Amino acid sequence: MNFYQILKSAHSGWRYIVFALLVIAVINALSGWLGKKAYTEGNRKLNVFTLISAHIQLLFGLGLYFISPLTKIASSEPIGRYWKMEHISMMILAIILITIGNSRSKKIADSVAKHKAVAIFFGLALVIIVGAIFMMVKADPSRTFFGVS
Repeated sequence: MNFYQILKSAHSGWRYIVFALLVIAVINALSGWLGKKAYTEGNRKLNVFTLISAHIQLLFGLGLYFISPLTKIASSEPIGRYWKMEHISMMILAIILITIGNSRSKKIADSVAKHKAVAIFFGLALVIIVGAIFMMVKADPSRTFFGVS
């Protein structure tokens, strides 16, 4: 197994952890925001774990970006354009939103406002990630939504 295969497997597997943590964090933040709940240490840890997992995924993805044969396909082809430009742009934007949401929540004193910041920024990141997955399936018919046929 070469480095590319190892990195591809790590990136493919880690996405489930990122996605699960992000969904849980968004649900948790919405519950805290709409239910006017206290912002606990558990909330903070969940948000930080989500942030860290997303950044690890970014590192895997950046490594793949530079060695993957998919990024060597011409940008004039939908699959080449997706992997070279759209996927990386959308994922970096999603990770920036996660980072901003976590950072803002740390600076806010009010619990409900903390939950609101996380819900909005993490929620927007989740929407972008799901949109990118749908775009991938459209650009590359050999792929399926999260590997589920």
